[in-house]
Amino acid sequence: MKRLAALTILSFLFLLPAVGALYGQEATARPPILLTSCGQSPGPAIIKVVLQRLGLPFELEPLATAASLQKKKESGQPFGSVIIVMGASLKGMGAAGISIDDEIKRISQLIQEAKKQGLTVIGAHVEGMKRRAQGAAAGDTTDEQSIDAVAPQSSLLLINKEGNSDGRFTAIARSKNIPLVEVEKNLDLVEELRKIYGQ
Repeated sequence: MKRLAALTILSFLFLLPAVGALYGQEATARPPILLTSCGQSPGPAIIKVVLQRLGLPFELEPLATAASLQKKKESGQPFGSVIIVMGASLKGMGAAGISIDDEIKRISQLIQEAKKQGLTVIGAHVEGMKRRAQGAAAGDTTDEQSIDAVAPQSSLLLINKEGNSDGRFTAIARSKNIPLVEVEKNLDLVEELRKIYGQ
């Protein structure tokens, strides 16, 4: 019995580094930052305020493309990282004259170029469960499609904990071995982004 207990403790200890790597803050990012959206929700406005408060250089481009990264690199002042805010708004996409399919294609190409340039890609979901499908109109799965397009391809996930109450982001983080940072409230984004960007 004692031997079984000892083996159980040892097994737990061996698992600790893996858990730390998944949920720790080893992942760091560099400015300047390209801030964009996948789904044209108001979420980027929340991140914008935090970045301004921290004094981090960034450019907000709701419809940023791979060409945006290429142009910045060619200017001699490349972006150091990309923050893509997940969360779809039918109203926002309608105003921009685009569909969720357009958004997924744009973001896929953007992420591909970011990885080609070796940039950190932060997938953020900061509007909670009200922005998830559970709070959307019947049959509207655009927010979940936005998550599917961004989260598994991210270098780091930055999530409002309430929006992960069903464990959706935890499951993605574990399956892809992506560091996951959760915040209780969006005010906490200030401290977490300060750590991520070494401020």
